[in-house]
Amino acid sequence: MASLRKIIRFYCRFTPSYSAIGYYARSLFWKSLHPDFAGQTWLVDGGSEGIGAASARAAAEAGATVIVVARSADKLRKFAASVHGPGQIITEVADFSLKSEIRALIERLRQRGVRIDVLVNNVGVMKAAATLTQEGFESSFATNLLGHYLFTRDLIDRQILADNAVVIEVSSGGMYNHPLNVKDLNLTGAGFEGVRAYGLAKRGQVVLTRYWREEYAGTGRSFYVMHPGWADTAGVKRSMPRFRAMLKSVLRDDRQGADTIVWLAATRPPQIAAESIWFDRKERGVHIYPHTPHSLGTPTEMVAFLESSCQS
Repeated sequence: MASLRKIIRFYCRFTPSYSAIGYYARSLFWKSLHPDFAGQTWLVDGGSEGIGAASARAAAEAGATVIVVARSADKLRKFAASVHGPGQIITEVADFSLKSEIRALIERLRQRGVRIDVLVNNVGVMKAAATLTQEGFESSFATNLLGHYLFTRDLIDRQILADNAVVIEVSSGGMYNHPLNVKDLNLTGAGFEGVRAYGLAKRGQVVLTRYWREEYAGTGRSFYVMHPGWADTAGVKRSMPRFRAMLKSVLRDDRQGADTIVWLAATRPPQIAAESIWFDRKERGVHIYPHTPHSLGTPTEMVAFLESSCQS
């Protein structure tokens, strides 16, 4: 009974805000957005479907050249064929759970002389059970956090990310349930829970964005982390079928989930707090529960762990 009451309170509290209901209510007060991304090069990882595809489509329709990265060449071909300029879609196949494939992608970009103006780190997975990658990492950690760190770090180090670039991390409301917990980020044994592993990585993305902002403060680069709300994406269909069955009628579509990504890239708003998450075109706090500010590890320790994982 207590668990039932908790579930009811959760959905009563967040459905009006995170669903399409909240999107429609807030969008009544927004200025029309007509971005011009002509001359820009975007890279969207996890971009063949869902929110990544919607942001890539919006960028291309506003004139950008968009490099879309995903694991499936077939999905990439189908997506590219569905987008009609004036920009263009360039596809790249890479598995972001593997450091070797990320590094190979970076080398291909370097050899072509690519300069990225907008990076959307969107790729993510939620696994029901712990699965190890070929390189020995828990796959959701490797995909959702380690890959994001390695890719962004190396794009900067190899001077592929433009000096005035925008980096946008696509997090999730799942991060609100968890504090930073460095020691459990790559948990593979007893105690693994797929939803928790996903939430810990998404919290890690928020902390990582703060690190990037501080590391490159005073430069021309901008770093944001955003929350798309509850969207009816392909990932939700695969990983959260019960959640989708309950809320399908009010879930956001992919375009609504991607709206804040496009808005951030177009407007590049100032961020007031050191650590924030952007949701429905507004800067918001990163904690809604009293236990999550009490971290098990510091941002410095998390980055050191990610760095050591890149070297192993």
